[in-house]
Amino acid sequence: MKSLKFQLSAVALAIALTACGDDASKEGTSNTQKEVEVKSEQVTNLEQTASEEQALSEAEKAKKIYQSYWEENLKMNPLNATFMGDNRYNDRLGDFGSEKGRAEALAFHKKYLNKINQIDQSKIEGQALLSYQIFKNERQAAIEGEKYPDYMQPIQQFYNPFNFFAMLGSGKSAQPFNTVEDYENWLSRLNQAYDSVDVIIKNMRTGMENGVVQPKALMVKVLPQLKAHIVDDVEQSLFYSPIKSMPESFSPEDKQRLTKEYVNTIKTMVVPMYSRMHDFIKDEYLPATRETAGMVALPNGKEWYAFKVKQTTSTDLTPDEIHQIGLDEVARIHGEMKGVMEQVGFEGSLQEFFEFTKNDPQFIFDSKEDMLQAYEDLRETLDKTAPDLFKVIPEAQFEIRAVEAFREQSSSSASYQRPAPDGSRPGIFYVNTYDLSARPTWTVESLYLHEAVPGHHFQISTQQELKDIPDFRRFGGTTAFIEGWGLYSESLGKEMGVYTDPYQYYGALSAELWRAIRLVVDTGLHAKGWTREEVLEYMEKNSAAAEARRVSEAERFMAIPSQALAYKIGQLKIRELRTLAETELGDDFDVREFHYQVLKDGALPLNILEAKIKRWVDSQKS
Repeated sequence: MKSLKFQLSAVALAIALTACGDDASKEGTSNTQKEVEVKSEQVTNLEQTASEEQALSEAEKAKKIYQSYWEENLKMNPLNATFMGDNRYNDRLGDFGSEKGRAEALAFHKKYLNKINQIDQSKIEGQALLSYQIFKNERQAAIEGEKYPDYMQPIQQFYNPFNFFAMLGSGKSAQPFNTVEDYENWLSRLNQAYDSVDVIIKNMRTGMENGVVQPKALMVKVLPQLKAHIVDDVEQSLFYSPIKSMPESFSPEDKQRLTKEYVNTIKTMVVPMYSRMHDFIKDEYLPATRETAGMVALPNGKEWYAFKVKQTTSTDLTPDEIHQIGLDEVARIHGEMKGVMEQVGFEGSLQEFFEFTKNDPQFIFDSKEDMLQAYEDLRETLDKTAPDLFKVIPEAQFEIRAVEAFREQSSSSASYQRPAPDGSRPGIFYVNTYDLSARPTWTVESLYLHEAVPGHHFQISTQQELKDIPDFRRFGGTTAFIEGWGLYSESLGKEMGVYTDPYQYYGALSAELWRAIRLVVDTGLHAKGWTREEVLEYMEKNSAAAEARRVSEAERFMAIPSQALAYKIGQLKIRELRTLAETELGDDFDVREFHYQVLKDGALPLNILEAKIKRWVDSQKS
């Protein structure tokens, strides 16, 4: 660092001398002497700063890199900031895949990979080492991923940015509508959303030119999602909802002005935006879509899918290996289900049992309200038993809501939206109430365990409430851990006082079976060239899922390749580590402590989680 000190001193001295010459010509020798003294003090301060930098530990240097990265990341991705309760950028939308934006993102990741590479890994340990490994892996993956043209396929029925705009604009999601400024911020974002249509259409046309297009079966499902927001009556628009619920504290002048601006924006920007996107897809994009279902049909599709598999699972498992794991798990779970058949006295084949549990009236809710209430009723039981298995209970709360009508036909059975870290907004457990015949009563307990307690709400809230990890870990995480934890949580039902009804336990097995089937069909689609029809046939033969669910799930796998692998691969790893700990520690095994060790560092990559738990087991033995 001596050379750095010299450079700082030389620069400061040069500045001092230049300033001295200017001031001497105007103020005389006395002022010159004072200026030199001031500049000399600045030189000393610069040298002291350089010395302090040198004194920082490698862990502290890395921490400063993470802090700088996180601030830049939020500024580049303002929607992420909003969902995390950081309202500084609520008037900005961020880039939606423009050439300039993609170049900036790549440069951003390369810059921070270069910064973290300057940290001496051998001099850090514990949490600091975990952060270093995760941060470096994420930057490398982001850089590698840039060579695959995801931006050419920016929209499908499952992840539709225009659905996202509508959810935010409804006033019931992360975008706040509490102050006049909040209302103005959303108008600013709507202006930018209108402009984003040009970028999205340009990228889709580039995809059409290069043979990178979505399957037709997916894009026909996008049209009604868009059409739902093309309204003649402004007050029927979801985007008008914040005006209907405007705070009483607003002045009459603000209420009148905002109402006028929202009406004008919906008429001149929102409806035209949805109309334009709808017509482009219907008239231009749909004729160019493909009849094939999997990534194997895309240019470089096999390699592209293998990359996604590696990132989703955080393992070195190949698609072929995962396919076989799926086949083995399907066979094992079928055996467990036959045990339930014997318990309830059902006489017939497994296929006949599937049909019985799928169609018998006793397993169908009478109304959407009854379905939602069934989930609410589980709160009391599981809130009481959670402390038996967990030593840390998150403070954040959550609400149970039905999936909105405009997206329910293409949505999964359930999903979870994280709470605001500051407690200003609870988490949301979304339940799909569309087509009650496809949502049997025996799915309730396992779905609740997965999405709420002790699943996603529990894990994500616990992670957000950690104080000793950098923000990129508090608000990030590996999909295989997050979804693996959700599925592992389903397996805790009997330990938590539910699954006392054999049909509810069958529901848990059915849910686990579904995740095993996903391993088979996701790899079948994207690595082996299965058709949509072959996927539907396999699901019908091996599960009790109703047709509506089979179709929506098959098209989900087509839309987001590899994501469905995360559940079973993650669950198998967590269960494997629990079995290891139980075997190695014997009577000293404490399930509360094991769960604490799994959750206390956030959603780690599975390879890093495995190494960490093995170190913990060794420490307990010694």
